[in-house]
Amino acid sequence: MPHSQTSAPRDSRAGVRLARGASPWLFPTVATAALSLVRARKSGAAKAVAVPATALAAGMLWFFRDPEREITQGRVISPADGVVQSIMPWKDGRTRVAIFMSPLNVHVNRAPLAGTVTSVEHIPGGFVPAFNKESENNERVVWHFDTELGDIEMIQIAGAVARRIVPYVPQGTKVEQGERIGLIRFGSRVDIYLPEGVEVDVEVGQKTVAGVTRIDRG
Repeated sequence: MPHSQTSAPRDSRAGVRLARGASPWLFPTVATAALSLVRARKSGAAKAVAVPATALAAGMLWFFRDPEREITQGRVISPADGVVQSIMPWKDGRTRVAIFMSPLNVHVNRAPLAGTVTSVEHIPGGFVPAFNKESENNERVVWHFDTELGDIEMIQIAGAVARRIVPYVPQGTKVEQGERIGLIRFGSRVDIYLPEGVEVDVEVGQKTVAGVTRIDRG
């Protein structure tokens, strides 16, 4: 039976940076906040804008944080921060582990294994909440990795708020386990398919940390 222990983040606080791909959302928000703060001393209207604009900018900085991680040793590690939403056997013998990412999670996804990216396919779709069953038809990016366990499939699924998935590496790239591979803006979901014969070592409701939580049983 899978354990219920939650793996704790091992972030290097001095190494927190901003995620690549955040600038289209972050820069206008921060610029608006900075401008309104400068003008707040002389303008009542600017003062009224400054408080919510500054709060929004602070929220954006938090949403797009990208902390350094001490990568766990293991065959398959979590590609996403979040909560295990479902664990489902697939007809072909694989097991799908779905991880739901809330707007408060780190949104940078990491390679679950070392290997070569054999394909990165963007599939257009809808934007229903990522925890909804209909999210199977949402906007998504399907990844395939050639690894020591064979082909590993991972899917980044956009949610109701997340309208953009930003891959960091193209097809043909060799990646290390735990390497940053992409960003989903705001709430979303990441599915990973474990090959036949690989046992799951997480359970529904368990929190995961990208690059830290091991999701297979060794």
